[in-house]
Amino acid sequence: ACWRKSSRVHLFMKHLSLADLVVAFFQVLPQLCWEVTFRFHGPDFLCRVVKHLQVLGMFASTYMVVVMSLDRYLAICHPLRTLQRPAQRAYLMIGGTWAGSLALSAPQYFIFSRSEVSPGSAVYDCWGHFVEPWGLRAYVTWMTAGIFLIPVAALVFCYGLICRTVWKNLKRKTRWKSAQALAGAAGAGVLGPRSVSSVGAMSRARLRTVKMSFVIVLAYVLCWTPFFTVQMWSVWDRSFSWDDSESTAVSLSALLAGLNSCCNPWIYMLLGGHL
Repeated sequence: ACWRKSSRVHLFMKHLSLADLVVAFFQVLPQLCWEVTFRFHGPDFLCRVVKHLQVLGMFASTYMVVVMSLDRYLAICHPLRTLQRPAQRAYLMIGGTWAGSLALSAPQYFIFSRSEVSPGSAVYDCWGHFVEPWGLRAYVTWMTAGIFLIPVAALVFCYGLICRTVWKNLKRKTRWKSAQALAGAAGAGVLGPRSVSSVGAMSRARLRTVKMSFVIVLAYVLCWTPFFTVQMWSVWDRSFSWDDSESTAVSLSALLAGLNSCCNPWIYMLLGGHL
């Protein structure tokens, strides 16, 4: 049973790493090339594909963290459910995450295209086209809600219930140990030292995976909060000008958001107990 739980966490981490690789190679790398060339020099189809893959990586990485936390919630708060086809449920959750990410990022094909910077300039770039005056504001707000606010709410909910369940179990164990101490040697014979140590080892292994998942969630919140704060500020504050986007604060927020995908594998290696 412990091996199955470990392999399920490993499966989630493997797909989280794949999603992070999508971010690295299809979001950060094209954006770096774009910054070097200043303008997007590819054809229209490539413009749409790049924009789709950039958002796909963001959705997939985010919701893979969510379903991994949901799996930890089920394992801790509803352990009997984890005995009913756990591998099949894990594959369904992972498959649903990839399919949902593909669907949620598909509108990028219709929003972005290779267009003239200004009519008659003959200078082209990969730009988004939004309905004025509310289109851009709606787009940024939707992305902030879909990639940050809704996932964070789900993560807080899952880990709130996990902490509550762990706290209740600790209180029960404390009472049980007190009762055993009062009962003396007669009470110790009910389970035996080997059974008690195995239960403790299983609890420690499960808590270790919860701690690892919690650190991944914390890193996600810390890395993405500055980026989405700046994005929302830029569309809702009428006095904001994108001329300010060259400032150190805005550049660091974008860099920090991309670095989140670098954190997850290292957290798993340091806290997961095995590679």
